[in-house]
Amino acid sequence: MTTEKTTVIDPVEQQAIFDNLIKYAVAPRPICFASTIDAAGNVNLSPFSYFNFMSQQPPICVFSPLRRMRDGSTKHTLDNMLEVPEVVINIVNYSMVQQQSLASTEYGKGINEFDKSGFTAIASDLINPPRVAESPVQLECKVHEIINLGDGPGAGNLVIAEIVRMHIHQNLLNDKNEISQESLDLVARLGGNWYSRVTKESLFEVPKPLRNLGIGVDALPEHIRYSDILTGNQLGRLANVEQLPVLNDEKTLLVNPEIIAIWEQSHEDLALRRKLLQMHAAKLLDQGELISAWQILLLRV
Repeated sequence: MTTEKTTVIDPVEQQAIFDNLIKYAVAPRPICFASTIDAAGNVNLSPFSYFNFMSQQPPICVFSPLRRMRDGSTKHTLDNMLEVPEVVINIVNYSMVQQQSLASTEYGKGINEFDKSGFTAIASDLINPPRVAESPVQLECKVHEIINLGDGPGAGNLVIAEIVRMHIHQNLLNDKNEISQESLDLVARLGGNWYSRVTKESLFEVPKPLRNLGIGVDALPEHIRYSDILTGNQLGRLANVEQLPVLNDEKTLLVNPEIIAIWEQSHEDLALRRKLLQMHAAKLLDQGELISAWQILLLRV
């Protein structure tokens, strides 16, 4: 593992640089595609990427409509929730991302972004703002609190909203009410004009440490822990075992063609042999072969 040199950015003294870079760094961010309504019945639809899910019981989402950078004024979404404290959070997937972006246009008060972006408005069950029919998951929410985080341009307004009803497209669910992550085809916001898409190729699993008490990187043998070959991710996988493994069948390993090739290549150079073994173990770890990787690393050189 290596430590890179850092560039220091002050959020106050270097505000413009910070405002740009932070959106690249804190990413990808899920998109809160919020539909709201004012007291007169005017509907607004707008996306916000400062958004996440914060509590399961009660089920709470938070998002933050920022004040406009040009003059510090508040956006229609915030104004509407102050009048009618309700919001539908419509989850955005790839098939609707361009229309979602169009809805972020600064249309005037009273202009319906459902019409401008071409989305279909459907009635909610428990609240007044309509849902986006095209959204794969729609969350009807009651607004509990809005916390003003500042009065100047770019200041946030933290919206704490409780989910009171969830709607999911039926074709996404199996008979056990389970959903495939890749079938949602979600998108997320990055910096600048960039988005990311959750595809089958981009998905990977990380075993949860809560299922066992991992020994930790500090308990790894020194030649593994301080390896120049193994990455931090690979050390994390090795350290997520309940106890240090033991070498099971050295004789079988030593007749493995790949191990024979390593022995022949390294001859009597034990440092090179250990390096080659670690390279082979790293390959196995990247293929998800944790047990096999451990056996390779435990070989006596």
